[in-house]
Amino acid sequence: MKELFSILRRFVPPYKKYLLLNILFNILAAILTLFSFAVIIPILEMLFKVKEAVYAYMPLGSGSLKDVILNNFYYYTQEAIKLYGQSTTLALLAVALVVMTALKTGTTYLSSYFVIPMRSGIVRDIRNYVFDKIVALPISFFTSERKGDVMARMSGDVAEIENSIMASLDMFFKNPIMIIIFLGTMIFISWQLTVFVLILLPLAGYVMGKVGKKLKRKSLEGQNQWGVLMSNIEECLGGLRVIKAFNAEQKIEDRFHRENQVFYNLSNKIARRQSLAHPMSEFLGTCAIAIVLWFGGSLILGGYSSMNAASFIYYMVIFYSIINPAKELSKAMYAIQKGLASMERVDKILGAENPIKDPEKPIEIKEFKGDVEYSGVTFSYDTSSQPVLSDIDLHIPAGSTVALVGQSGSGKSTLADLLPRFYDVDKGSVKVDGVDVRDLCVHDLRSFMGNVNQEAILFNDTFYNNITFGVKNATMEQVEEAARIANAHDFIMESEDGYQTMIGDRGCRLSGGQRQRLSIARAILKNPPLLILDEATSALDSESEQLVQQALDRLMKNRTTLVIAHRLSTIRNADMICVLHEGRIVERGTHDQLLALNGYYSRLVEMQNL
Repeated sequence: MKELFSILRRFVPPYKKYLLLNILFNILAAILTLFSFAVIIPILEMLFKVKEAVYAYMPLGSGSLKDVILNNFYYYTQEAIKLYGQSTTLALLAVALVVMTALKTGTTYLSSYFVIPMRSGIVRDIRNYVFDKIVALPISFFTSERKGDVMARMSGDVAEIENSIMASLDMFFKNPIMIIIFLGTMIFISWQLTVFVLILLPLAGYVMGKVGKKLKRKSLEGQNQWGVLMSNIEECLGGLRVIKAFNAEQKIEDRFHRENQVFYNLSNKIARRQSLAHPMSEFLGTCAIAIVLWFGGSLILGGYSSMNAASFIYYMVIFYSIINPAKELSKAMYAIQKGLASMERVDKILGAENPIKDPEKPIEIKEFKGDVEYSGVTFSYDTSSQPVLSDIDLHIPAGSTVALVGQSGSGKSTLADLLPRFYDVDKGSVKVDGVDVRDLCVHDLRSFMGNVNQEAILFNDTFYNNITFGVKNATMEQVEEAARIANAHDFIMESEDGYQTMIGDRGCRLSGGQRQRLSIARAILKNPPLLILDEATSALDSESEQLVQQALDRLMKNRTTLVIAHRLSTIRNADMICVLHEGRIVERGTHDQLLALNGYYSRLVEMQNL
């Protein structure tokens, strides 16, 4: 229950007015239910001659409140019989019963009416919070988490929260109110019998709670397994070309079927436990009614209670009316236990710590020049593993082009990722214009930079929206100019709708060279003073590479550029080339200077010329 109240404290405050209205109408519904039941008593006692007593009007204060209310109720019923006759009085009581029921059902509907915006709003807020958190979390978070599992939490787990916790909110607020009011009335009628009921009901609740705890545990296992399934699907869709090329369809199918069977078994266990809620609550409720019937009857027959037969019937009607809310509450608690397991998985994202934070008092660079300096930089992805970079010292003067080369795994991309603070250094510092990047607002720091990666990351949108991605208020003329500089304007205009043409998922309707030129156009439009090129031409054919290289040359002009390259032919004219080996800079200089050293760089050039 603590977990549920924690969720409500976090997400309910914006919807307090809906919650208060829901509680108000639930209270009215419970009170009107009692009054509608009360109409039955005079039908039993007076109309059918069960009780022949004569009643006189009692003013307030002439007896206990209970005695005054009951006496005057019987008095007015007796007077109605005298004035209108038994048949007409019966009709009046029947009308009163209909009116009470109409008011009761109306208030019940209004209680649900006002809880719906709260329920839907909380689910909407959770989705927004999770998505915002995913966007805000650093790249390092997703190196340890499967994308499919993150998607499962965003979709399946949030849907489970909606279907279980939120769908049960109405029952959760409604049923306790009805139970409390009904119990209060039962105490009013017979406190001895109600004390016995209050001992009996918690025993039934304890049994239900034990089953509920087991359900939550199994639900958590089921949601984790759903995350595994989503990961398998995501990997299959992403690697379909490789799967088919290696004839591995059967292997991937067997793996999915195996994991799906595990999910099937867990789902059966969860569903069977959940199906147990209704029959168990009905059985326990019937047992409770039988015990109360025996105990109450014994009290009346033994003369230990002031209740008469009609009052006992009314008491039993109210007690029976508690059983249904109690059953609904038990089912709601089952559903909530299942939803809490999903909330626990969602909270793993919401509660994830983001180490890339803005400083309390960020420094503002008004005019960014583009001077970059790495000083004694050491970095590892995991503090327990070997450093990826060790004691890196590198100065990139404003307006110059510095290239990073080396074998795969030597730390080139990692060194570039430290500049926009995708990761923070373990030791040393990275400075821009003499200011440590950790002393700058992350948004401001990245606004100075443009990225063109080996894999052109595009979105399933139009050419126009992909080029203007991250740039506000760009004009069509600016977009076209950026596309021309990137050698992209011609193929864009050849498409069916020009700049408004959809490019498909991740730009699947374009060639590799076209995708890369589109990402270059995006960087050109941003016009950043500092540019990071991460193997931007390594995956292209010769013709596409030539077009892309021309676009890159225009983009690199008059700005600080950090280039990561495998094709050494593309960086011959760099102001400085740094050779990385096992996380250290082992050589640096111009192309000719490094060839003259006849070291690591020379061997790289020789291998590419073979």
